[in-house]
Amino acid sequence: MTAPPPDDCLARNDWICGDYLRTRQQILLDAVAQHLQLTLSSVALGLVIAVPLALLARRRRWTAGPVLGITTVIYTIPSLAMFSLLLPVYGLSATLVVVGLALYSLTLLVRNILAGLDGVPAEATEAARGMGYGPMRQLLTVELPLAVPAAMAGLRIATVSAVALTTVGAIVGYGGLGNLIYAGMNSFFKAQVLTASVLCVLIAVVLDLLLLGAERLLTPWRRTHRRTRVRGVRRRATAATEEPAAAVGRRA
Repeated sequence: MTAPPPDDCLARNDWICGDYLRTRQQILLDAVAQHLQLTLSSVALGLVIAVPLALLARRRRWTAGPVLGITTVIYTIPSLAMFSLLLPVYGLSATLVVVGLALYSLTLLVRNILAGLDGVPAEATEAARGMGYGPMRQLLTVELPLAVPAAMAGLRIATVSAVALTTVGAIVGYGGLGNLIYAGMNSFFKAQVLTASVLCVLIAVVLDLLLLGAERLLTPWRRTHRRTRVRGVRRRATAATEEPAAAVGRRA
């Protein structure tokens, strides 16, 4: 006779195991906290670098090609090679992961910020100059706010990418949930691999939704424009249906 399977899901090594969540709660919380810290720090550092680069590329057009080209080349470097190149400078530290992820985010952030600035309507900048706005005031109060939708699109993609790439930091011991994923894969610990992977997905979804909400708060005029456009479409549709009915009434 074969022995019955154990009652403990950890002993059975199930993919879904409530006992794992209960007994490793602190480990999971620490991993999530480290994952968020690495992700947010890298994206923030990427923004600090990307905004001046995008402004430089817009002000001096001859720099746009080199800036975009260099950031694109950086993005094509494999993550293992990137960490190896930065290792002599930062050592085995969290800073190594943060700087590497920040460099990866540059191509997405610079391109979208530059596209947003280039998409600012000429009449808006002309009106600002006509009102006596200086270059800095015009940039801060007119151009950057109007560039928010395109810039936020790049920021959302960069943030979600950073959540995924943070797991690679496990090779230097700073990977957040990636540490649990790699350790679970090495020991074939199913519950740990699945739980850490699901938490990565949840972090990416939550951060993306938060950034989407922030974009809507920062661009209230887009909601007003959308409502106005919808009302215009409805009025045209109503008029289109009323005209044939009126014509039929006249013929009758």
